[in-house]
Amino acid sequence: MNLSPSTQINLFGLNNFFLELTNLFDQKKFPNKILLSGEKGSGKCTLAYHIINYILSKDEDFAYDKENFLINEQNKSFKLIQNRSNPNFNLIDISEDKKFIDINQIRDLISNMNKSSFNDKIRFVLIDNIEFLNKNSVNALLKILEEPNTNVHFILIHNNKKILPTLSSRCLNFKISLAHNQSIEIANSIFGENVLNKINQDLIHHYLTPGNFYNLIKFSENFEVDLTAITLKEFITVIIEQNYYKKDNEIKHMLYDFIELFFRNNNFSNLYSYFLKKIDDCKKFNLDEESLLMEFEAKVLNG
Repeated sequence: MNLSPSTQINLFGLNNFFLELTNLFDQKKFPNKILLSGEKGSGKCTLAYHIINYILSKDEDFAYDKENFLINEQNKSFKLIQNRSNPNFNLIDISEDKKFIDINQIRDLISNMNKSSFNDKIRFVLIDNIEFLNKNSVNALLKILEEPNTNVHFILIHNNKKILPTLSSRCLNFKISLAHNQSIEIANSIFGENVLNKINQDLIHHYLTPGNFYNLIKFSENFEVDLTAITLKEFITVIIEQNYYKKDNEIKHMLYDFIELFFRNNNFSNLYSYFLKKIDDCKKFNLDEESLLMEFEAKVLNG
């Protein structure tokens, strides 16, 4: 199963946010700089793609089905976005081989924005994972956010990580949040079954988003780990000892989340702040995680 936001023709659980934003467009009040904020995996980027398709497909065949919150796979704009050839859409995201969104990506965007449009449609710039913009990238981006070209709209995806206030202050912020039962309902809709039957209750907590559920289940399938019969401590140990966190950034981020959960569920108050700071430093300065995780295993899991 591929849950890439760009391919998701169904929108689950975020209908009210979709209606609010598309109604603003229909009333000619659509903001040209939008910040969608919320936990990673809550569906913000999927929501953005649905809003973009709703607007771009309005005068095309197989237009967006607003009644069912559904993108038509036969729609021209949708197909062009899949092929990365839509002249009215630009995506900026962190490259797989990079740690940050670098300034060259923003320079390429500026160059593209300065070119004449092939048509009179709105042009969209979608920037995912904006917390990975480095200082130079942010400064370059601020210049085009302050004075965007006519008919260009920016949608920025923010995963509740620290960003420069100069960036957030230039956008209209829509906070996307899901209750625990909503996350479960959305995950159930995606998988077509009750995800709680696939995961031990010891791994379930109220901070799981639908994307977290997906990553958990994908991990269990890829590495043949039975999530119904594994405790939180065993789960963390397996990821560390088998070096699974080195294979995929999503697994590494998932590991960090479950380490925080482990601290909350156990009495290690004297080590909690110490390890959370070390984890934060690893994320911030791209430090090697191996020594940190070996120390965590020795002092906490086996201590």
